[in-house]
Amino acid sequence: MKGKSLVSISDFSKEEILGIVKLAADFEANPNQPLLKGKVVASLFFEPSTRTRLSFETAINRLSGSVVGFTDSSSSSTTKGETLKDTIKMVSNYSDLIVMRHPLEGSARYASEQSDVPVINAGDGANQHPTQTLLDLYSIYKTQGTLENLNIFLVGDLKYGRTVHSLLMAMSLFNPIFNFISPDELKMPDEYKLFLDSKGIRYFEHSEFTDIISEADILYMTRVQRERFSDPIEYEKVKNVYVLRNSMLDNTKDNLRILHPLPRVNEIHTDVDDNPKAYYFTQAENGVYTRMAIMASILGLK
Repeated sequence: MKGKSLVSISDFSKEEILGIVKLAADFEANPNQPLLKGKVVASLFFEPSTRTRLSFETAINRLSGSVVGFTDSSSSSTTKGETLKDTIKMVSNYSDLIVMRHPLEGSARYASEQSDVPVINAGDGANQHPTQTLLDLYSIYKTQGTLENLNIFLVGDLKYGRTVHSLLMAMSLFNPIFNFISPDELKMPDEYKLFLDSKGIRYFEHSEFTDIISEADILYMTRVQRERFSDPIEYEKVKNVYVLRNSMLDNTKDNLRILHPLPRVNEIHTDVDDNPKAYYFTQAENGVYTRMAIMASILGLK
């Protein structure tokens, strides 16, 4: 894994994924280790982020590394017309590792091909978000004691939701059953369903979820992303289609945990927050330990 970029979750093998999960647990038990002392990590966020950027920066600081970069493209030379290629070439001269979020699909792969140092994809458009997936896998493992043979319910924006695309690909290594719940406008793209077909993995599609979540081990909620819609009328039609309320959890399994990549808007009512099955805030905390594990592995420090 040393020196390897993380662009898609498929860049890591099952064994490497399990290694990250184990290492994340080690970092959670002992989070302050000076492994990045003397190392510089470039944090290039061409679109806004709260959890991903701050958890990466927290992870770097806990490992005693240094951070350089920018938090949106308006403070970079892209406003002067600089190409992504030139930005990456320049920044790779200054750093040991690049963490990048960009609105264009495929931008992270392109950056990894131009860079002289490893690149970690912190989200590229509606394509992939592999570090979110790895923290999701760590969260699932912590709450279920396994990644194998789980019933995973994915709810909401399955068309543009890069987190569900990456999670689907990663969990396909562990013999899951998927239930996709979305309006027709936001259904899981055919390419991902064909991928599951090729692996012999079962999945079911639904338009309602109230009566079926009693079978879920993991209920993964997503927001409908306004920024992915060019037509505001289309967004308004689907933004509040699914809202999870505490009363809906009465007949669910004891081991059920509710995940959400955050930020939420209306899709999880605040009355769910005090339910012991709500796990999304701890899930966000798990991002720090998981991203520590990812960086330490890629730089060959663990």
